[in-house]
Amino acid sequence: MMRFKPNWQAVLAFIALVLSVFNLPFTAAATTSVTVVIVMLIAAAALASCTGGSKPSSIFLFAALTHVAVFLLIGTISGAEGTASKGFFAALAACWLMAWRLVTVLSGDGSRRSGNVLVGRVLVPTLFGLWILILWEAITRGAGIPFVLLPPPSAIGAKIMTSLPILAADFRQTVLKAMIFGFVVGSGAGFVVAILADRFRFLSNGLLPIGNLVSALPIIGVAPVMVIWFGFDWQSKAAVVIIMTFFPMLVNTIEGLKSAGHMERDLMRTYGSSHWQTLFKLRLPAAMPFVFNALKINSTLALIGALVSEFFGTPIVGMGFRISTEVGRMNLDMVWAEIALAAVVGSLFYGALALLERVTTFWHPSYR
Repeated sequence: MMRFKPNWQAVLAFIALVLSVFNLPFTAAATTSVTVVIVMLIAAAALASCTGGSKPSSIFLFAALTHVAVFLLIGTISGAEGTASKGFFAALAACWLMAWRLVTVLSGDGSRRSGNVLVGRVLVPTLFGLWILILWEAITRGAGIPFVLLPPPSAIGAKIMTSLPILAADFRQTVLKAMIFGFVVGSGAGFVVAILADRFRFLSNGLLPIGNLVSALPIIGVAPVMVIWFGFDWQSKAAVVIIMTFFPMLVNTIEGLKSAGHMERDLMRTYGSSHWQTLFKLRLPAAMPFVFNALKINSTLALIGALVSEFFGTPIVGMGFRISTEVGRMNLDMVWAEIALAAVVGSLFYGALALLERVTTFWHPSYR
């Protein structure tokens, strides 16, 4: 016997669907047949979400119906931007509620965490990001927001595809030269100095107050000085990144080396271990979560530092240079293309460090 269990997302979706029917047509380009199909798909998705609980078949059904409906809805805007009626936005809200219900079910129905790693850590974030783009596309085109103010994702994607050589050159200049070099040197130097500061107390007492001071320095004040010292090419940008990443690694590593328990240290002393044996066999492994925390912080700081420092003098290439110049030309789709590239680079870099942390610190209680 089929079990019918209403949920509040489906109820609100039905209400939004009724409101959309009383505000037809959806757009100036929408035909009656397409409108009827969209309404029927959303209604079927809402019904499917109320039956079968969290069975894979029902999840797949209302997921498929919802996505077909919303893409048909966005298709009605083509050639009729800015003509969306209240019915269009009501139907869009109904689709969004169904997507919300889908993510809720996949996440464990709101009562428990999903035990499937692929679903919980890959599928749900992917759907969440996809719907941000869907809503962005539908709202900007439906409301007729000028592209100069906020271009839709489709326009940004088209700009990316037609500007791949420019984006590749900017990527090489900003990421492969300035960001990566500065990140490696800054984080590596901070780690080595932290090991020395742990061994020689005067270094710790002297460097930590300076670290707090440097952390408070604004990047817009440091970047012009580095340009004067090291020139307009990537070396000055790498110097800014080194300054920004050195002290987070220093502070986190010093704190991590203090995290080993007194009982473990006493046991190492009982075995007659030297300072360096205790460091490499006990204290450094215990400090690894702190080290990776600093690396993840530095991954974002390095990208921000490399981008912002290019605003203060650079060759005619680079992601920060491109953003600053294209804003002046009101070429916002190119600006958003660079922003999208920076977001992808930052996310992949952070994700790689998180994966490396998972492999290295698998023993930590947070992963059990």
